[in-house]
Amino acid sequence: MHLRSTAEATLDSPGPLSIDVRRQGREFRGNRARVETATAWLYLVPILVAVIVLRLYPVGTAIKDSFAGPHGATFANYSFLFSDPQFQHSLLITLIFNAIVNPFQILIALGLAVLLTRKLPGRNILRALIFAPVAMPIPVSAVVWGQLFAQDGAANGFLKLLGIPAQGFIASQSEALVSIVILATWIGVGFWMVFLIAGLNEIPTALYDAASVDGAGPLRRFWYVALPLLRRPLTFVLVADTLANLVLFAPVQILTSGGPLNATDLLMYDIYNEAYVGQLTNIASAETLVLVLLSLVIVIIEFRLLRSRV
Repeated sequence: MHLRSTAEATLDSPGPLSIDVRRQGREFRGNRARVETATAWLYLVPILVAVIVLRLYPVGTAIKDSFAGPHGATFANYSFLFSDPQFQHSLLITLIFNAIVNPFQILIALGLAVLLTRKLPGRNILRALIFAPVAMPIPVSAVVWGQLFAQDGAANGFLKLLGIPAQGFIASQSEALVSIVILATWIGVGFWMVFLIAGLNEIPTALYDAASVDGAGPLRRFWYVALPLLRRPLTFVLVADTLANLVLFAPVQILTSGGPLNATDLLMYDIYNEAYVGQLTNIASAETLVLVLLSLVIVIIEFRLLRSRV
């Protein structure tokens, strides 16, 4: 006890030993902080370099090229775009496609999430089967569905069994866009379902029990309990789904090449066509910037529509 009191008094006293110990402690903490900072930068620098080289530099180059019009005209590329019937058609097709595919995917994903959070036999197997297309590369999915949608494919074979005439699917101007919607939904719905299942599992069962005591049936419990508490997962799913579908490219490039008769000429495919087929890189850069701004506007609108009021 006496030794401990003596040691504490020595450290607390303003003598040379106490000052030296405190100075060494500060130096140790300073060295440790510098080592931790250097270690953090060691991990961050490769990521920052990758972001600059692979993200920021291409974006900056695209913006610069989009304003590099002929004879130094700054907005010449944009003037050409918005007066070009082909671009106007691609923009319209892209908006129609997203207006159909986004709610379609999310409604199916939400329905499956609600169904597969119930105690059903084989629930985990069903979840795995529905999620399986996500693990398949998109080009592979496009090739598989191309075979299904062929004139002599399985889809028309099934329709024949039902007594329905064969359909053109991706070869038909009126059906090609719907076919791409079906393909995109098959690819993405399992992915979005997983997020919604996670959101539903976070809702306390006591809230459902309280609603049941008040006489609420399954539909009322879903509408007044589950749906309001799913606002944040739904917002994330809607925004991420919108961005994914706005840049959809591989199925269109593999199956339809924007046809037939430009029926599936989405903006992302049109950008590819302008840049790599027509060699009009400045026009493609301007179109890319328009697509980015369109994405931002749509996402802002979605956030405002689904923002939390709590």
